[in-house]
Amino acid sequence: MSSAWLLPEHIADVLPAQARHIEELRRGLLDVARGYGCELVMPPLLEYIESLLSGTGRELDLQTFKLVDQLSGRTLGVRADATPQVARIDAHLLNREGVTRLCYCGSVLHTKPAGIQSTREPLQFGAEIYGHAGLEADIEVQDLALDCLRSAGLRDVTLDLADARIVRGLLAGATTDVTQRADIRAALAAKDAPELAGLSRGFPEAIQRGLKALVSLYGGNEILAIARRELPDHPLVQAALNDLESLARHARLAHPEVRVGFDLADVGGNAYYSSARFVAYAAGSSDAVARGGRYDEVGAVFGRNRPAVGFSLDLKSLAALAPQQPRRAAIRAPWAEDSALRTAVRQLREQGETVVCILPGHEHEGQEFDCDRELVSTMGTWTVRAL
Repeated sequence: MSSAWLLPEHIADVLPAQARHIEELRRGLLDVARGYGCELVMPPLLEYIESLLSGTGRELDLQTFKLVDQLSGRTLGVRADATPQVARIDAHLLNREGVTRLCYCGSVLHTKPAGIQSTREPLQFGAEIYGHAGLEADIEVQDLALDCLRSAGLRDVTLDLADARIVRGLLAGATTDVTQRADIRAALAAKDAPELAGLSRGFPEAIQRGLKALVSLYGGNEILAIARRELPDHPLVQAALNDLESLARHARLAHPEVRVGFDLADVGGNAYYSSARFVAYAAGSSDAVARGGRYDEVGAVFGRNRPAVGFSLDLKSLAALAPQQPRRAAIRAPWAEDSALRTAVRQLREQGETVVCILPGHEHEGQEFDCDRELVSTMGTWTVRAL
């Protein structure tokens, strides 16, 4: 018989030290996004399933918890990704002309963990730019993502670039259904050449060769030259390679500390990406620390199909990699109903200080805060003294 206080697998409480670390990161990332002109939005945790999953693909559907609304009798979904919700806000609620920059931070829930050590309740932070189809918006989101990782203290960062148009261009001459395309994307992401060969059996020979070549097209700047030789001369493929070259050039100039590479077979993750996309990795983890790219079609189901590009990351995963800040210095104070003491404590807190009042009988217990000073009474006056 299991204990009543045990949590479900891959669901965990966040205890004080880690919660403080995550909250400090959250505030810092929101400040970075605000510095780019992003406005904060707060989508709901759940909504009707038709709205939540419209245009998102099979992968997100499988990751979404579903339940019945007791008020309407309709099926609700608990969000597994906030990006479609932000697209709905832009298209249906804000309905602005021109460029809109939005950011968000909130919990999402997954039916299954992404990995053995992954949580099913990521704290998703993200930023989106709507209304600009040019590569300038892709560059700005890429810069914002890398600046967020740098602000969190990550130094050994690798940026891998890819483009969803390459596979679309390759499959343009083949007859496929939604399930088959999803299976092909999964085989490419896993670099499973035998599975890919089986899935593409019966395709034109040029398409089979192109898919086979994609599996090995990962590495440094030489990959683009190889791709131009080995992939079909399709307009979508060439446009993708040109954009990837521009994005890589900018990243190397603007972020010389970041290693930039390509993984043209990486079409895993969310199916709504429409063109250039990126994945960021950091030392200490084999999993991606941030993902982003362009998804121009995601708002179409909400009646407003306009350009969109953005990125997201899990703050819990980021916190496991980012260096922790020192504990905040605090002032220790005795507990008493003395009015002068209470006034002194209140004034210190109003000045931004942390004052920890020691409750009777707990004078020797440790604290989450680093009490380097104490409040003492000297000749009837309460003053702060260094410990």
